[in-house]
Amino acid sequence: MTKFLIGTDSVETSEKLVPYVAGRVTDGDEVYAVNSLRGGDRTSDEAVAEGKDALDVLEEAVGAEAHQLIRGNSPQEDLLAFAEEHDIDQLVIGIRKRTPTGKILFGSTAHDLLLESDRPVLTVPLLKRE
Repeated sequence: MTKFLIGTDSVETSEKLVPYVAGRVTDGDEVYAVNSLRGGDRTSDEAVAEGKDALDVLEEAVGAEAHQLIRGNSPQEDLLAFAEEHDIDQLVIGIRKRTPTGKILFGSTAHDLLLESDRPVLTVPLLKRE
């Protein structure tokens, strides 16, 4: 039995992660999906609704147990804590290509997660190559 944790930030991300997750999950595996938002002034009602929609995609497509976390943490902090709390075997996240300036200005959840996780992290490219 494998425990998967899928990190999602949008419906688009969830839709792109589904084929990868569906191809790896077998009977008896547990699948969790997390959408992490900062909360307070940093999180609008629209962002909460969009996060719920992103989780709904994973619930319906791969039977994920959905969790929307709004507790003042960064997404990587929430994902790492959730992975620890639930003894997750593998994290699944989407990655986008960013310019070096974009990484400096906006940070990179995927980068931080890869550097901080002591568990395997499967990264799925979210943009098609042309």
